[in-house]
Amino acid sequence: MYNCASDPVSKIMTSDVICVSPNQTMEEVERVFNENAINHLPVVNENREILGMVSKSDVYKVSYGLSVFHNRYKKVYNQSLFRSLLVSDVMTENVASLSKDKSIGVAIGIFKENLFRALPIVEDKVVVGIVTPIDIISKCVAP
Repeated sequence: MYNCASDPVSKIMTSDVICVSPNQTMEEVERVFNENAINHLPVVNENREILGMVSKSDVYKVSYGLSVFHNRYKKVYNQSLFRSLLVSDVMTENVASLSKDKSIGVAIGIFKENLFRALPIVEDKVVVGIVTPIDIISKCVAP
């Protein structure tokens, strides 16, 4: 088995990263998740600088947690609320990130310590990639 812990994270990161803006709606984010085989989206400003992260779990929590109405129009009202939520209302701010020259071992340590499921890879605050534990497993551990 190949041990790649000392290799740079750039070796396994996904560099074609789909990002969203804080002003997009959660409905748009849900569509991005449904159209792509991804579970995490970096939230960036117009310069692609990292502002936070939003996950598919966030979409589920928000869409299923909006049951504030308990009448026959409940579904319609809740869908309306969901459509009005912005990414900035839901995203996790101040996320951990790595530069692409940091080792995969550092990423593993962050994943183990913090139970994160994705790390944006940034250069000068600009998102250039993303890495997940699945990337590590599939590219470093799996035969």
